[in-house]
Amino acid sequence: MTATEELPQLPFAHGDTVLDVPPTYLALMRAEQPIARVRTAVGDLAWSVTRYDEVRTLLADPRLGRSHPEPEKASRFTESAILGGPLGDYATEKQEHVRLRRVLTPAFSARRMTALRPRVARLVAELLDRIADQGPPADLHEELAFSLPVLVICELLGVPATDRAKFRVWSTKMASMLDGESAQDALAEFSAYMRDLIERKREDPAQDVISDVIAADEEWHFGIDEMTFLAVALLFFAGHETTMARIDMGTVLLLSNPAQAAALRDDPSLVPTAVEEILRMTVGGQSGGVTRYAHADIEISGMTIPAGDAVLLSTDAGNRDTSAFPEPDTFDIARHSTTAHLTFGHGPHFCIGASLARIELQEVFSVLLQRFPTLRLAVPLESLQARTETTTAGLRALPVTW
Repeated sequence: MTATEELPQLPFAHGDTVLDVPPTYLALMRAEQPIARVRTAVGDLAWSVTRYDEVRTLLADPRLGRSHPEPEKASRFTESAILGGPLGDYATEKQEHVRLRRVLTPAFSARRMTALRPRVARLVAELLDRIADQGPPADLHEELAFSLPVLVICELLGVPATDRAKFRVWSTKMASMLDGESAQDALAEFSAYMRDLIERKREDPAQDVISDVIAADEEWHFGIDEMTFLAVALLFFAGHETTMARIDMGTVLLLSNPAQAAALRDDPSLVPTAVEEILRMTVGGQSGGVTRYAHADIEISGMTIPAGDAVLLSTDAGNRDTSAFPEPDTFDIARHSTTAHLTFGHGPHFCIGASLARIELQEVFSVLLQRFPTLRLAVPLESLQARTETTTAGLRALPVTW
């Protein structure tokens, strides 16, 4: 393979609307190329994995990791400050992963999430009240999809309410795929803020995740740099940006399928399965999928992924695989499948914040259509624009009326 050989390059263009998985993914999967060479958004080589079985298998494969033995030589996925390239120490990644899971799992326990649900419900009600008071039309992305997750994750972290407005600029810049300098500047500013907050919470702990990590420091010996990274990358960035996209796209899915919206409005018991269908069908970010590096040669489906190569596990494509889901492009809020979607991953890296995301989505979609029974898009579906310049999904705006 030559350096000039033409390969599909990310970000792949959407189909006719933002609801469509990029056709390139489906073409690779359906042409029996579930593991294919592509170029990342910055032009580096990577393997794209698109079929459900292979994506699920590799998500749990211990030979894949976020670190690289020679970081300076590794393919980069984007210019993002968080998800752009190798992350962590190659020699200790697996041990560190186990350690961090043990520390963070209690913060996202079922008990804590159950206790948080009433607060999430109140936040949803307050945001919808504000939307109603302002009157139509409204940008649901700005007023709900962006606002709710940042309020929830800041509350979980223990961030003062007066500081929450600062996070909009930081999170947006940090997620940039192509402006590496701006992303790094935002990461530095955010890290400095979180470092200061951690030191304040050492003196005045509270019932929040940062205080929990500080309390665990005596046993696990975290340094300030590691605690800062946890707060910035694992908690805020993942907890905020990913949920925001699902609120955006879940709303569009419902408003584009009136019969499904009516069924949900008439039968609130459908909320849990509706949320799982939204999670399955939502098209993710533009980085190409879950980013990993091969720590050893991996033989799979007749292909060899050499050690050191970059790998993109497309959960979006896997969630639309006909071999895993009957009529996968049909939005069915009553779908009962024995096959689990891949949105939160699989195996030891299954998303630790999955229960939090589900609570937020369930609270939103249990009341949104009840509160605004005539809610509809204020622009044609085809005119909605995805946030293609960032690693995470979602829309630039979601104009609605009622």
